[in-house]
This record gives sequence, C-alpha cells and structure tokens, in this order.
Amino acid sequence: MTDAASRLSFDADPAVAGGLDVSGLQALAGSITADRDGRAGARTEGAARRGPFRPEVWLNARQRHASRLAAHYFRAFDVLAVIAVTLLCAGASTPGSLLHADVSLLVPFGLGALTVLALMRSLGRYRFARGQKTSLHLASVAGIVAAAAVVAMATGWALQGGDSQWSAWLVWSGLVLVSLHALHMGWSDMVGRWRASGALTPNIVLVGATRRAETLIREALKRRDLNVLGIFDDRLARSPQAIEGVPVLGTADDLLTHKMTPYVDRVVLAIDPKAEARVRELNARLRILPNEVTLLVEPNGEAETRSALDRLAAAPLADVQGPVDHDRRAFNKRLQDMVIGLIALVLLAPLMALIALAIRLDSPGPIFFRQRRHGFNHEEIVVWKFRSMKQEAADATASRQVTHDDDRITRVGRFIRKTSLDELPQLLNVITGEMSLVGPRPHAIGMKTGHVESARLVAEYAHRHRIKPGMTGWAAVNGSRGPLHTAQDVRRRVQLDIDYVERQSLWLDLWIMAVTVPVLLGDRSAIR
Repeated sequence: MTDAASRLSFDADPAVAGGLDVSGLQALAGSITADRDGRAGARTEGAARRGPFRPEVWLNARQRHASRLAAHYFRAFDVLAVIAVTLLCAGASTPGSLLHADVSLLVPFGLGALTVLALMRSLGRYRFARGQKTSLHLASVAGIVAAAAVVAMATGWALQGGDSQWSAWLVWSGLVLVSLHALHMGWSDMVGRWRASGALTPNIVLVGATRRAETLIREALKRRDLNVLGIFDDRLARSPQAIEGVPVLGTADDLLTHKMTPYVDRVVLAIDPKAEARVRELNARLRILPNEVTLLVEPNGEAETRSALDRLAAAPLADVQGPVDHDRRAFNKRLQDMVIGLIALVLLAPLMALIALAIRLDSPGPIFFRQRRHGFNHEEIVVWKFRSMKQEAADATASRQVTHDDDRITRVGRFIRKTSLDELPQLLNVITGEMSLVGPRPHAIGMKTGHVESARLVAEYAHRHRIKPGMTGWAAVNGSRGPLHTAQDVRRRVQLDIDYVERQSLWLDLWIMAVTVPVLLGDRSAIR
C-alpha cells in the first residue's frame, strides 16, 4: 500500500539505496572538513560515531512521505466498505431491483452512509496521532456509526412512518460497525509498526552548533519522536566535534552535497534570529536544497520548547480533510500513476516484447540499460530503459551527451530513441513509486553540459527534485528535451521544471500526457 514496505536496512545491505553504504553515512563529512581545520584524525573519529539518533532502518524522504499518505488509502477502503454494506442491505430490504426501488426505501441508507463517511473525515479519524490508544479510536468510530444509525432511522421514520424498516437499519449499522472496526484495527496496527520502524519519525539536521541546538537535542533525546542526524556549522575551528553525541559533520556548504540529504525532512537553523544578516545569508545558500528550511526561534520557557518540538516532530498521517493540500495532491498523483501506469503496462506489453526481440537480434548485449539518476529529494534511483547504444559504448554517467548521427547508437536504438520508445521500461519505475508519469525528466548523476556538471550551472537546479521525476513533463512538451549543450539550455529546462512543480495538478498532468505523443512525433529535429 505504501513505500514503507520497501524500506532499506543499510547495515544489512551496503549496496542498496543509491550507493549509500554504511561507511559513507558513518564517515559523513569528516574527510571533507579535516583538511580545512587541520584536525583530520579527531574529526574523522568524531564523524564515524553512530550518534544517539541514528535510525536502525534508513528510510528516505520519499518512503516516509508515502507512509504518511496512507491515510488517503485508509479512507478509500473505508468508503468502499461502507458503500458495499449499504448496497447489500438496501438490496436485501428492497423487493426487486434497486434501480426500480422506492426512493423512500433507499434514502435512509444513503444518508446514513454519507453521515458515517463525512464524520469519519471531519473528526480526523484518519490522523492516527502518536500516543493515541486504539481502544479510544475504536470507541469514537462506534460513536460515529451510532450517530449515522440515528440519522438513518430518523430519515426512514419521516419518510415511511409506521412502515419503517427498523431491523434493516439496525443490521446496516451493525455491519458498518463491524467492517470499520476490523479495518481500523488493521490501520492502527500498521501505523504502530511504521512508527516503530521510523517511517513516521521526522529526520532533521541543524545548522549552527549553538546553545539553541544543544537545548533542542537534549529535549529530543527525552522525547524520542524526532531524529537529529547531524549538525553543520561554518565555524568548524570553534565548534565541538559533537553536541550531546550528535556529530558536527561539516559546514553549511557541505550540507548542499551531503549523501545524507535524501534522508532529511527538514533543515533547522539553530542560530540567533536577531543575526538577520547571517539568517538571510544562510537562507540564500540553502534555498537550492529541495528540503524545507526552518528557523528555530529561542523558546521562552519549557512550555514553548515543547511546543516548538511538537511542531518539528508532528508526523501524523496526512490530513484528508479541508482544502486540497500538498499531501492530497501527492496522493492523487500517486493514484493516477498506479491506475494509468498499470493500464499502460498491460496494453504496451506486446509492443515492449517486440522491441526487446528487435534489440536482441540487432546487436549483442543486454536488452535493458540501467542508469543511476536523481529522483525525489536527491534520492538516487536506477532508471530502466531499452538499450539503444552498442554495449561497449554504454555511458552510464552521461559524460558525453548524444549528438546527431552519434556512432554509438544502434540501428534499432536510433528508431526507439527518435520515437521515445526506449523510455517505456520506466513504467516499472512508476509502478514502484520511484518515478511518476509526469514530472521533471530525471538527469543522470554527474551529467555534464560541455565540461561542467549541469547541476552547477543553475542555482535553483535542485528545486526540480522537489517532486518525483517523470516519464514526460512540462519541459518535454515545450521543446526542452534531449541533451543540454549550453548553460542557457540548462536554465530553460530548470525554469520549465520549476514552473511545473509550482503548478502541478491532476488536470495539468492529464493534458501533458495527452499531448506528449503528438509533440514528440511532430518534432523530427530533436536529438534524443
């Protein structure tokens, strides 16, 4: 149901999770900072410590976010269960077909079902907050069903009078109660296991080895509902090796390229808010990160300290009530990817089989080409494609971008690249949740424009990683696809990607998917 099931244990398998092994995470930035301050041995030893908040199971931000979106799946199952019970009871109590039944017989069941679903949503029964007792949660669900039963009976009595079907409404309410209790016992158990595994525990890093950082870490150690993975401070010569066991990993600039970034939910500035110039300067430097940046204001007393930590540690499941928010938009997008992606995979399977056969007959080598690329929040993912190059000329790092009449391309490869059929295996990435059908195209890690890494040419480059990469996207249907030969090409691509991130909606995605094929086939001059 969520990506929590695919969580990664780095201690058990150092090769997974985009090349992030245990030594890389434990060593952290010790080797980076050693040459700067002359304390190589001490700094490396301090950085190698596990730290008091080190998770036993590492989950990147995408996986934890997918777990928090489970509330929408829970509600979808509840809706299906209530509708099924309502149709069953209405059909059993109505002679003949439901289509020809008297409206007065159906309205009580319908209003009762709507009451249950509306109250479950509006009263926050899908939040599953930390510390919430399952017995109290189930009691509240029972109260909601009782209220719905009263509504159904009152409506039926008003419409039918002495002919009211009291037994049918009681049976309906009993079946709804049993169904929802069974489902919510399962939901509560799943949420409890996710909390125990760390799937719902926010990971943060602090910028500033200050007294504020020390206060926050001490309180977090007591609560254990927030992981402080590390500290970054520009004043390494004066900063300690660790604060309350949490290692100082490097400078703010080291954070920009740190391998821990995909596992961080939030960057917290633990510096004096009155130092406005420094706050602005750090914000300007860190704004290129896809992570949210928060300024920690000096709490006034223990109550405000707890309140500040409550806000940082708040990780209930996504709220399903109120107006559309980022979580709801992410849920809708994931549902869209699953439904359309599975349908496309089934329909295109024969075509994909023919392409695989043609590749096998055309040139020696594997059918598929796998390449490490940047995903959501700097996560490294392995993207699948049909192989279009000769095996000996495969370029996994995209150090040399494809040009017109490139001698590395095979005969079949030239056709499937021109028609973008080589991208079809990425449907597998969509189904597993690493990619989306629509989003910024994933660039190869270390991809160069000329002799410079593309990511270094535009300050806002990382902003395109604030959403999952896609098989197609706003940039692709606006002419920016294929190789990036100049800094201007990179800037235009990034700007289009950021425009999409800010405007993303279900209808925009559907429109982009609808025009993708005509746009790609209509542009014969593009090099792909």
